Amino acid sequence: MPDVNPLATLWAHVADNLKTRISPDAFDRWFSSISLAEANDQRVLIVVPDSIHQLWIEMNYLTPLKESLQVITGILPSLEFQSSTAPTPAPAPASLKLRKPTARSPRSIAEAAAPSPSFPPPLPGPPPLSPLPSLAPPLDPADPADPQHDDPSLLHDGETEAHDQVSPRLTFKTYVVGANNQFAHAAASAVAQRPARAYNPLFFYGGTGLGKTHLMHAIGAHIRETRPKARVLYITSEEFTNQFIAALQEHSLPRFRKRFRQADVLLIDDVQFLAGKERSQEEFFHTFNALFDGNKQVVLSSDCPPSEMRNLEARLASRFEWGMMAEITPPDEETRVAILRNRAVALRVDVPPTVINYLASRIRSNVRRLHGALFRVASWISLHGPISLSQTEDLLRDLLQEESRQSITIDKIQRTIAESYDIRLADMTSRKRPANIAFARQVAMYLARELTGSSYQEIGNAFGGRDHGTIMHACRSIDGKIKEEESIRLKIDGLATAMRRGL
Repeated sequence: MPDVNPLATLWAHVADNLKTRISPDAFDRWFSSISLAEANDQRVLIVVPDSIHQLWIEMNYLTPLKESLQVITGILPSLEFQSSTAPTPAPAPASLKLRKPTARSPRSIAEAAAPSPSFPPPLPGPPPLSPLPSLAPPLDPADPADPQHDDPSLLHDGETEAHDQVSPRLTFKTYVVGANNQFAHAAASAVAQRPARAYNPLFFYGGTGLGKTHLMHAIGAHIRETRPKARVLYITSEEFTNQFIAALQEHSLPRFRKRFRQADVLLIDDVQFLAGKERSQEEFFHTFNALFDGNKQVVLSSDCPPSEMRNLEARLASRFEWGMMAEITPPDEETRVAILRNRAVALRVDVPPTVINYLASRIRSNVRRLHGALFRVASWISLHGPISLSQTEDLLRDLLQEESRQSITIDKIQRTIAESYDIRLADMTSRKRPANIAFARQVAMYLARELTGSSYQEIGNAFGGRDHGTIMHACRSIDGKIKEEESIRLKIDGLATAMRRGL
């Protein structure tokens, strides 16, 4: 009888379960060529063809993969990836145990992989919350020589550490610094080196995908590396709210408060989502006070400064402004090129300089979209080989169109039309009705509707508080003129094309 590889059998069962969670095309492309090199109750080592596969799985399919592993094995070990081009360790012996966190007897890999008439088993409920760290004397994370760092009671429980959510991949080394984020990076570095002593709280704000979250993780990762016993906790405000609601429902508020108020470094992302949630704001207000009064570091991020957050309590907004506020703006083209080059090196893919320069010139809105475009190009190269500019444009057509729409603002349209029709910018919002001003204003309203996707009411507000009926009339009027007069159509099409290209 031929030998049965328990790792291969285990992966076959995990793969069968995974196929029920993702599309067939996604499985064929990203999971059909991977295998297991090791599996035990601490970790599962997955061999992937290249770094592209690893990054794509981590970004898009890590959750369903973990769920499938948990269903088949009954446990949730840490996942690690290794490229098939690197040396692969010898397969783990079948005697290694995979245990369910229950009172039942342990199951070996062979037992987990054994076929069963009822396979796959039904999905289990969510895993139980990990134990919370015990109460301990306040810890000064700024001083690694503090004798309290030697107190065993301040160590993380092994299971609690998994809940700090600080990513080891998002570090200062992988963060590209430019004129748009230089001050924010300097403030983050100071906090990472001297938590609770440099700037407290530290508040980042800026648009989506500009690197605020990266800096927060970098702070947490640096503190975890230099002060291993410091209790570092990263969480989004949405998760904070959800956990607070769950604590109310389960009558476990003391445990909830203990977890957050005993942190040495608390990193709260997207705090704008606290706006309008009165009880969550109340809870976070007291959590903030407890940490600040205890000389613990608080780092916050938002898409706007506290003063511009609607439905945020004044007392909370004022506390957010106590420390240092650092704005992050979209990167300039040189910084975008540097970001793309660094990312290409990390992906181990040879992306032509012409393609990198093209991406940097066309994608201006945020770093996240820049990474997504490069990843799509890198995936294409890994599957098909070298890529040309025309192929890049075809590959990214939908993304580039979306980028064009999002990078055009009503303000930009007003300025462009005012300059083109030789009127003052103030005329866009004034009540003046001369024919030349009224026509230019209607063109701007029409293009605002066509290029930004804003509602009639939003456009009306931007044009001096006009009602939606006025905007609808302007759009219908210009649409009619475009159909009737070729010269008007050509000029408006030219203006729209120039704005899409950022000219």
